[in-house]
Amino acid sequence: MSERTTTRRRQLGAMLRKLRARQGLTLEEAGRRVDVSKATVSRYETQSGPVKWILVDALCREYGATDTERDAIVKLAKDAKQQGWWSSFADAIPESMNLLLTLEDEAVSENHFSCVYVPGLLQTRAYSTALQRANEVPLEPTEIERLVDIRMKRQKILTRTKPLRLWAILDESVIRRVVGSPGVMREQLDRLLEANESPHITLQVLPFSQGAHAAALGSFVIIGGPQPALDVVYVDFHTGSLFLEKEAELERYRLAFEYLRAQALDMEASSTLIHRARKEL
Repeated sequence: MSERTTTRRRQLGAMLRKLRARQGLTLEEAGRRVDVSKATVSRYETQSGPVKWILVDALCREYGATDTERDAIVKLAKDAKQQGWWSSFADAIPESMNLLLTLEDEAVSENHFSCVYVPGLLQTRAYSTALQRANEVPLEPTEIERLVDIRMKRQKILTRTKPLRLWAILDESVIRRVVGSPGVMREQLDRLLEANESPHITLQVLPFSQGAHAAALGSFVIIGGPQPALDVVYVDFHTGSLFLEKEAELERYRLAFEYLRAQALDMEASSTLIHRARKEL
C-alpha cells in the first residue's frame, strides 16, 4: 500500500503550481531561476518523490509569494512525510477524504453550503451513524463505527487552540429532513443551536420562502488557507469528490456563497426557525 502521506505532497504540488501560474512562468523558466531542471520543477508539482524544503523556499521567493504563503508552503514541505491523526484509519477512508482531512488540518476557515444534510463538522454521533446506515451499500457495524469515529475526531478542529472559523449556510430542507428518528433529529437541532452561540461559528438557514437561489451548484465547501491564494473548493458528489483550485472556479463559488449569505436568514432568525422545526418534530 502506498503511504497515505502522499496527500500532503498533493497539496504542496497544487500550491506550487498555483503560485507559478500566478507569475505566468513556464516550468523551464521556473527551473532556470533556481538552477534546477524543468523535470525537477514538474516533479515537485506532480506529487512524485521527496522534496527539499530549501528548494521549495527558493521557488516561493521566485514566485513572489507573500511571507505568510511561503511560511505555510515551506512548513508543508517540511511536514511532507508527517502522518496526520487520521493515518490510523487509513483502511477505512478513500483518498479523497484523506486529502480533505489534510487540507482541513492546515485550514483557518471553512464556508459551507449544505442542501441535503448537516455538515459533518456539526453532526452529532447519532445523526452521523444514521446517515452511514442509510448507505445504498450496506456497511458492517464495525465499519460504520470507524467512519463515525473519523467524523467525530474531525470536529476537534473547532475546539483546538486556534479553532477553525466556520460559516455554514443550511437549506431549510436540512433542518426539516428527519434523519434517524425524531429523537435523533431533536438532538441534532440542539447541536446546531448550540453551535450558533459559538464565537467562531456562524450559522444561517436559507428558508424555502426564498424560492430560487444562488445554490444551483449544490452543496460545497470553501476551505480557506492562510492566504486566499491557497483556498480550495471541495464538492462532494454521490459518485466521488472534486477539489477545485483554479482562480475562476474559486471566484464562482465565492460569489455564490456571498449571494447565499445575503439571501439566508440572519443568525437570530435562523435559530428561531431551528427552534420551530424542533417543536414540530
